[in-house]
Amino acid sequence: MTAGTRQDPETPLPVASRLRTMTRAAHDTVDASFSRFDLADRDDYARFLLAHASATAAVENVLVRDATLPQWRPRLRLLLDDLAGLGLAPPLPLAFDPGDTVAARLGALYVMEGSRLGGAVLAKRVFEGAPAAFLSARHDPGEWRAFLRTLDARGVGQSPEWHDAVAAGASACFALYATASSTTPVLH
Repeated sequence: MTAGTRQDPETPLPVASRLRTMTRAAHDTVDASFSRFDLADRDDYARFLLAHASATAAVENVLVRDATLPQWRPRLRLLLDDLAGLGLAPPLPLAFDPGDTVAARLGALYVMEGSRLGGAVLAKRVFEGAPAAFLSARHDPGEWRAFLRTLDARGVGQSPEWHDAVAAGASACFALYATASSTTPVLH
């Protein structure tokens, strides 16, 4: 395709671009719901971490059982260490079912890996001296782009149902985090 031309409407978008478009509203909802937490405030930061822990534990418990997913690094342990650093016990995981397909779990992994990008930005807002290993767990150089290339490569030649399952898994993951953020955990 040359500059200034449009993509053929019969040619499907790469998986990553399609996911970004299809889940934009869900992503914005989660961002807005978590923005109510003032990370410079110890109690708000603790609630933010507790909400993330209830969702992250649920999602990672599903993803770690699927050896067919692209390589990724779980962050739950970092999150639990941050909670312990604040003197807090981990919350119970929420229920999470992205769908019983590799495609759906791939969509959930897209959300989890994408959250590392936002975490790096949020880590700068945390109060001084706070444990912030979870938010500071960035991608290694080139890791995010490699993940997106893998995601796109897996989508080549797949059916519309496969693409829908990936989007449904991502949407389920965003919905889980929206639910987690709407519950204000009790700290004491």
